[in-house]
Amino acid sequence: MDLGKIRDEVDKIDQNIAHLFEQRMKLCQDAAECKIETGTAVFDPERERQKLEQMEKLFASDLDRREMKEILSHMMAVSRKRQYQLLTEQGLEELVGFRMVKELPVEGKRVAYAGVEGAYGYEATMRFFGSQAEKFSVPNHGLVMKAVAEGDADYGVLPIENSSAGAVTDVYDLLMNYDICVVAEMGIPISHCLLGLPEAELSDIRRVHSHPQALQQCGEYLGAHPEWQQVPESNTAASAKMVAALGDRAAAAVASRTAGELYGLKVLASSINHNKSNMTRFVIVTKQKIYLETAKKLCLCLECRHETGALYHLLSHFSYNELNMTQIESRPIPGRRWEYRFFVDVEGNLKDSGVQNAIKGLKEETVLCRILGNC
Repeated sequence: MDLGKIRDEVDKIDQNIAHLFEQRMKLCQDAAECKIETGTAVFDPERERQKLEQMEKLFASDLDRREMKEILSHMMAVSRKRQYQLLTEQGLEELVGFRMVKELPVEGKRVAYAGVEGAYGYEATMRFFGSQAEKFSVPNHGLVMKAVAEGDADYGVLPIENSSAGAVTDVYDLLMNYDICVVAEMGIPISHCLLGLPEAELSDIRRVHSHPQALQQCGEYLGAHPEWQQVPESNTAASAKMVAALGDRAAAAVASRTAGELYGLKVLASSINHNKSNMTRFVIVTKQKIYLETAKKLCLCLECRHETGALYHLLSHFSYNELNMTQIESRPIPGRRWEYRFFVDVEGNLKDSGVQNAIKGLKEETVLCRILGNC
C-alpha cells in the first residue's frame, strides 16, 4: 500500500470514530441529566479506574494498552467537562461565596503596607488609594496579613511578583495561611539607586544594604564591585533610613530615588538594576469576600493528587473552557515531602460561565481548590 491509500483507510476509520464519539457524548449528556436529578457527583474515580482496566484487557500488546488508556482517559475527561457545562446551563452554578461589587470602598478605610515611608510598597499604596484612605506601615508582609485578618486594616498592599527576581514566595505562603481575598493589583516600575551620605563617594563604599531581591535585581552592577559586602535587610527604604542614621561614609543602600530624598541621601549611581523595564506587581487584599464587576483575573490555589497525569488533567479545565492561564507558581506543601501546591492566575471573572465550569470541575477533581480572589 502506498501512503495515499493508507491515508484513505485512516480517513474512513476516523469517520467511524467521529460517529461513535458523537453517540458517546449523547449518552454522556443523558448521564448528566440523570446526575442532576439524583444529585450524583460528576466525577467517579473508581468507575473510571474499572473502565480503564476493562478496556486494557482487550489488547494483547503493551503499546496498544497504553495508547488505549491514554485515549480513553481523554474521552472520559472531555465527557466530565461537558457534564459540568450542562450543570451550569441548568442553573446549578458553583457557589463560590463571593459578592460582586461595582467599586471598592476606599474613603476612610485603613490600609497597611510593609516597610517604611519611601518603600515601593508605600509608593504602590499612595498610587492606588491616594489621600482618601488612612495609611500605616508594619515591619513585614506577615504583619500586613495579620492586620487585615484581625480587622486592624481594611486593606493590605503586598508585592507578589517582580519581573526580574520572580515570585515573592513568602506572600504566596501567607495567602494560604490567612482567610483573605485578593481584590485588585497594580504594577510599579522599579528603578534602584545606590544611595550614600551626602559627603560620600563611590570610592568610600564598603557595604551595600538592601532587601535581598533588590540586591539580586542589581546583581550585575554590584558584581562589578567585589570589594563591596552585600548586606540583606528587611526593606529597601528601611535600608536607606538605616544608612542615614549610621552616618558611615562606607555604607550605602539600594533603594528608590524617593527614599533617598526622604532620608537625605545622595544618589551615587542611578538605575543600577540590570532590567531597565523592571516592575513589581502588587496585590490589594481584604478580609471581605468581594470582587469587582470588571475583574479580569482569577487567582486560585490548587492541590492535585500525587499521581501520574494529575497536574495535566487539572490544567486541562482551563483550556477546555477557553481560559487563558497567565501564571503558575509552585510552593511546597508543609508536612508533605516533595508534594506541592500550585498558585494559578487565569483570565476571567467569577460571573463567567467558563469560570464556573472550570471551578466546578476543579473542586470535584482536585484535593484542594481555593479561590484567592478575582482582580
